[in-house]
Amino acid sequence: MYAIIETGGKQYKVQEGDVIYVEKLEAAEGEQVTFDRVLAVSGGEGLKAGEPFVTGAIVTGKVDKHGRGQKIIVFKYKPKKNYRRKQGHRQPYTKVIIEQIQG
Repeated sequence: MYAIIETGGKQYKVQEGDVIYVEKLEAAEGEQVTFDRVLAVSGGEGLKAGEPFVTGAIVTGKVDKHGRGQKIIVFKYKPKKNYRRKQGHRQPYTKVIIEQIQG
């Protein structure tokens, strides 16, 4: 059984026991989170696709930890104008372990 959920403006295909890294959530470590924006659920009775979401479908998970991703470099440059700007960025994330899919 798998489900397709939407969180943080992105879509994820998840199964029970999967570990996903999503945009940072406002939940403490060890806390339960629910994803109610379920786009599709596949199970024993086939695929249920939502319009746009499946009614009554919920995916629950547990927050494992929060962190920040690898640094990327943002470099702006204009030739012959002595213009250079270097900036780093680390995107915050939340590691979630999927526990149950209802739907």
